Amino acid sequence: MFTLKDMEFRSVFVINCIENKALRVESGALLLEDTEKNKTLTKLPFQKILALFVIGHITVTTALIDKCTKYGIPIVVMKPNFRPVFFFSVTAEANFLLRQKQYELDKNDLQIPKILVANKIRNQLRLLEKTRLKTDKIQQAKDHYPHAIELVQNATDYDTIMGLEGRVAKAFFGAYYESLGWKARCPRAKTDPINVTLDIGYTILFNYIEAFVRLFGFDPYMGVYHRLWFKRKSLICDLMEPFRCLIDQQVRKGFNTRQCKAEDFELFKNEYVLKRDKNADYTKMFYDVLIEQKAEVFRYVRDYYRCFMQRKCSPDYPQFLIK
Repeated sequence: MFTLKDMEFRSVFVINCIENKALRVESGALLLEDTEKNKTLTKLPFQKILALFVIGHITVTTALIDKCTKYGIPIVVMKPNFRPVFFFSVTAEANFLLRQKQYELDKNDLQIPKILVANKIRNQLRLLEKTRLKTDKIQQAKDHYPHAIELVQNATDYDTIMGLEGRVAKAFFGAYYESLGWKARCPRAKTDPINVTLDIGYTILFNYIEAFVRLFGFDPYMGVYHRLWFKRKSLICDLMEPFRCLIDQQVRKGFNTRQCKAEDFELFKNEYVLKRDKNADYTKMFYDVLIEQKAEVFRYVRDYYRCFMQRKCSPDYPQFLIK
C-alpha cells in the first residue's frame, strides 16, 4: 500500500493522445512517442509514476499492464470527450476485510453522509467568501450557509439531507457564477459552455479520486451516501463531494480570465461541445490544480480508510477544506 512519501516521490502522468501518439515499454521505463515523427517525447521510470491518465485513443499492451501491475499504477483511459472507457488497477483488490465492512454498513446510517455533505457546503461557503463581488445573491447565499450546515447535522433521514444538498447547491451556483450569466446547473445536458466545462472538470475529478480510492481496495460501487445504482460507482461520487470546490473555483477563474471562452465550443446537434484543438488546454487546466492537491487527496482517502475500518465516530473522519 502506498504512503505519503510515495506521493512526494511519484508523479501523476497525464497524456493527451489525440493523434499520432503511442506508449511503449522499454528498459523499465514508459516511453511516449510521436509515431508520425518517430520521436520519443517523454521517458519516465515506472517507479516514479503514481497514476497514468490517458485522454484519447491509444493501444494498451500486455507489457504496459504487466509493469503497471508490478508497480501498483492505476491506468485510466478516456475518450477525447473525457468519457472514461477503461480503468485498470489491482493494487489492493484482495482487501476483503474492507469490502466486508462496506457491505455490512447499515444503509440508514447517516453519520458519514452528514460529514460529506457538510464538508461540501463549507467549501462552497469558502468560495463565496473569497469572491470580491458583494451582490445581494452572494450575500443571501452566505447568510443561509451556517443554518444549512446545522440542518444537515441535525437531519434524521436520508431524503432531508438530499433535499438540503440540492437547495444549497442551487443557491451556490446561482450566486457564484452570477457574473458569468448563469442560468441553471444541467449536468450532462451540454446546454452552455459553463455547464460543459463543469462536466469536464467533474469527470476528470471523478477519475482522479477513483485512482486514489482503488489504492486501498475499496469497492467503488458501494457508496455510503449515493445509493446503489447499476454501473454507478457510488463511493467515488461520495468521496469527490468535498473536492468539487476545486473544479468550481477553476471554472470561475477560467472564464473570468478568458482562459475559458464561449468560442472554445461549437454547437453540434443542439449541444455545446469543446473543440478538439482545445482539449489539451482544458485538460491541463484541471489536472494542474488536482495534481497540486495530490498529497491532500491521498491523505483524505487514507484517513477515511482508517476511520472506516475502525468504525470511528464522525468527529474523527477527515475533511478537506479549501484554502
